[in-house]
Amino acid sequence: MKQRRANHSVLSALIHVNMLTDIISPNLKVIFCGINPGLKSADDGHHFSGRSNRFWKVLHQSGFTPHEIEAVQDTSILDFGYGLTTAVARATSRADELSTHEFDYALESFTAKINEFQPKYIAFLGKAAYKAFYKKKDILWGEQSEDFCGARVWVLPNTSGLNRGFSLGDLVTSYKDFYQAIQE
Repeated sequence: MKQRRANHSVLSALIHVNMLTDIISPNLKVIFCGINPGLKSADDGHHFSGRSNRFWKVLHQSGFTPHEIEAVQDTSILDFGYGLTTAVARATSRADELSTHEFDYALESFTAKINEFQPKYIAFLGKAAYKAFYKKKDILWGEQSEDFCGARVWVLPNTSGLNRGFSLGDLVTSYKDFYQAIQE
């Protein structure tokens, strides 16, 4: 019995290591949803803190924020009506390390979170989580026809430095299109 408790404690400690806290509040305009935390972000405790991640630069250059937020000040994103979360909580060095089972397991808690906080929009950063949650094989970038728990859904390119398919300019254009579409 002692061994079982000890193993459970170690497992619990491992589960809480490399997790990133959501930056979220009720009725936000947009919740930006990353696929999962990168190892550096999880270790630092700040969203998009990897030096090659372009999220904060893209967010500013596309019009969402009047200045470029530093990752260590990630909670200030709430001041602009935006929040941050991840589809899957487990940190990895690459998002393709996640299994289909992890997305399936994460869907229930993600759904509960969106129902609780009721954002107007969810912006999935990359196609992986949206495809896994909706069981779709092919989707287009941009606004989606289905909502998610009442929130309108957009799929934007992932800003990870590992995403070589999109230049900084391409990312800014995609995010700016989203920004302009949600202005009322």
